[in-house]
Amino acid sequence: MNKRLELPKKSFWSPASALKYLVKKPVTIRVPKTYREASPRYRGFHVNDWDKCVGCGTCAEVCPTDAIHMVEFEEIPTEPGKRNWRPAIDYGRCSFCALCVDVCTTGSLQMTREYIHISRDPNTFFFVPNEKGIHSVEYPVGYERDEDSDLLDLDRVEMPVIEPQERVTSFIEMVRGYSKEQAIAEASRCVECELCRSACPAQMHIPQYIHQIWKDNLDEGLRYLYKTNPLPEVCGRVCTHKCETACSIGHRGEPVAIRWLKRYIADSVPLERYHEILDAKPVKPAGKSVGVIGSGPAGLSAAYYLVLMGYDVTIYEAKSRPGGVMRYGIPRYRLPDDVLDKDIAFIESLGVRFVMNTKVGVDITLSELKQRHDAIVLAVGFTKGRSTKVPGSDHPMVLQALPLLEKIRDYLRGDAPKPAVTDDVVVIGGGNVAMDIARSVARLQKQEYGKVSVKVACLESEKEMPADKEEIEEALEEGVEIHPTWGPRQFLVENGELKGVELKRCIRVFDEKGKFNPIYNENERKTLTASMVIEAIGQAPDYSLLPDEICQKLDFVGARLLTDEYGQTSIPWLFAAGDIVHGPDIIHAIEDGHRAAKGVDTFLTGGNANE
Repeated sequence: MNKRLELPKKSFWSPASALKYLVKKPVTIRVPKTYREASPRYRGFHVNDWDKCVGCGTCAEVCPTDAIHMVEFEEIPTEPGKRNWRPAIDYGRCSFCALCVDVCTTGSLQMTREYIHISRDPNTFFFVPNEKGIHSVEYPVGYERDEDSDLLDLDRVEMPVIEPQERVTSFIEMVRGYSKEQAIAEASRCVECELCRSACPAQMHIPQYIHQIWKDNLDEGLRYLYKTNPLPEVCGRVCTHKCETACSIGHRGEPVAIRWLKRYIADSVPLERYHEILDAKPVKPAGKSVGVIGSGPAGLSAAYYLVLMGYDVTIYEAKSRPGGVMRYGIPRYRLPDDVLDKDIAFIESLGVRFVMNTKVGVDITLSELKQRHDAIVLAVGFTKGRSTKVPGSDHPMVLQALPLLEKIRDYLRGDAPKPAVTDDVVVIGGGNVAMDIARSVARLQKQEYGKVSVKVACLESEKEMPADKEEIEEALEEGVEIHPTWGPRQFLVENGELKGVELKRCIRVFDEKGKFNPIYNENERKTLTASMVIEAIGQAPDYSLLPDEICQKLDFVGARLLTDEYGQTSIPWLFAAGDIVHGPDIIHAIEDGHRAAKGVDTFLTGGNANE
């Protein structure tokens, strides 16, 4: 039985009590002449710091009333990680919910305590805020994001890694990889702004494949990877991940772990399912063939895209195994053979042929290759080391990093004996190759002598060192000493034996134009003991495969070959890609190979490379 709702009884005089307001002075604000201070957390009109804003558009995506639209400003310069877009707000739609402030990736967008705007012109309610606000009058900040309202997860899901004291004892891959739960959690941090794509040389579909991880649809994620990158296992481990430097989340927190998420997809899908998922079938045979010299990232990439275009493709490799620098230069603890083999196996399954142990210029001439093929892609990479050429650099215990890294890789796979390393080593150089050889030697020392004694000397300051920050940190964790701002003056030799390195202080590495032009303080010196020195100061190409008559027709910029945007040299049938065009960088080499494939197709068919 429902109980009847009984209202409280009111006084007979209640209506009369309201009569007092007839004589009471009302509270009136004469808008806009009189301004009443808003409360500290008031949600008023927006301001936006254009110097901080990167045009990511996350505010527009989150707006529940569709009140924010991104507007392009041509006068704003663009660069990787920054668009020339700025948010415009329709205050006829805005509900002042502040979600745009809560989600702003840089903290540039804020709300003030300004709330008065009267106008007969409806267009003035559609406003592009800057740091001056809607009326160019400074008002106090109102609503501000706090820990409870922040919509971004700023902390990266930590990648499981073998601890330093354990990993330095072996060459086992040190990075464990994400679990399914970890990968989905990390993928959920992405706001899909696509700023990362502008920084990626291959323009990979990064937000799209990350979104597929979040949806747990790895088949579709793999399809997105292979749209622009036929070496996802490799790049999921050793890519320079420039994309992460452009990640909008990185302005207030840690950038999304894009490289590790790429690796998660590639690791999770077995090779046996690749053809089923990717449906990568060559088009109708083109009836023409292409020879690719070098099986590094650029050569493999060019071969992949060319074979899908219907060309008969053959890769010529001087070594016994394909992979180039990925196989012989990158340490196994960063890039194991089996994951590289997986990427190469799929490319080979499409019909690409590999001719191993064949050095062009020795075992076969370039002119003979031209007789076999309709076009040639030169992708030989930087295979020669550079010497400091200081006194003592010709000593037999002064070695080059790249040949030693190759010997270590060959030893680990059982193709060669263990290379000899001493118990006191100095590495000259501050790049990734220097870190790779220092950390590889540290592992050999740990196995041989039970301790690590590797010292790295480089011209650059700690902030200027070209090596990846994580490489430097991991080297230090493994017991490697680093001596920044020091360059070799001479290698000390006594009675024919190498005893150490005399260093001189470097006070400047690059001149005002950014060119390498070091200046030293010759009076400030120090000595590092060493029974072995390894030079890792840069790499150079080996053009001995090119006959003189070919070299005379080619254009060079320093050590690099000059090509058009699609890799075509001044000799129409000869294309170039990778290190010899743009310098050492795996992801750039992959994109170079892709462009060269388009260039070859244009040359052989008379089509348009941009199509």
